[in-house]
Amino acid sequence: MFTRIDHIGVVAASIEEARAALGDGLGLVINEPRSKWPTGSYFAPEQTFNYFFKVGDGETEVEVLIPAPGATSGVARYLAKRGPGLHHLCYACEDVNDEAERLLANGLQEIALPRADDGRRTVAFFRPQSVGGILTELVRLR
Repeated sequence: MFTRIDHIGVVAASIEEARAALGDGLGLVINEPRSKWPTGSYFAPEQTFNYFFKVGDGETEVEVLIPAPGATSGVARYLAKRGPGLHHLCYACEDVNDEAERLLANGLQEIALPRADDGRRTVAFFRPQSVGGILTELVRLR
């Protein structure tokens, strides 16, 4: 079972662009420790620098994905094709592997990712075509 929305992922060309929209525009505050401010938290599989903005007093955040210079990843292609904006929705759950199996049983299409040594998922993504056009991520409840 999902416990909450963990984060909403957006793509931007730069942290300055994201701070103008999310910080100055919406008044969200960057989570500096989680974002590894000022350099960003580098996610090698997608060649992105990720930053997190807090939404109010709750636990939900907005994750900003910024492709590294010269990146050829899915996020880089997404930005080049569609421009900045909404990328994915992420749900927190107690057990990512169990929830992913439940979604597969419901007919959703998973994007294959490496698994832990024990064969279980630590994160899962589901294709937008099977979730009403929304790239969907599952993460373990923090």
